[in-house]
Amino acid sequence: MPEEEPIERAREDEREGKSPSTQAGEFVREEMEHIREGQHGARSPEQAIAIGLSKARRAGVSCRLQNAANKEQSARQSVI
Repeated sequence: MPEEEPIERAREDEREGKSPSTQAGEFVREEMEHIREGQHGARSPEQAIAIGLSKARRAGVSCRLQNAANKEQSARQSVI
C-alpha cells in the first residue's frame, strides 16, 4: 500500500487540474526513493516506474494502460 504523502500530493495535483501522468509521477518518485534507500529488491529504474504506476492505478489515478495490442496497432499506423 502506498504511503499517505504521495496519495495526498496526487490528489492535490488532480484538484489543480494536472494530467494523470503528473499525478502518477508522485508514486513513481516514491518508488525511486525506496530503491535508493534499499527498501526492496527492484534493481532498475524501469522496475520502479512499473511499481509506481501500479500503485497509482490502485490508488485511483486514471493513468493510461499501454498493452502489447496498443503498441502493435500504433506501430502499424506509423508504417502506413
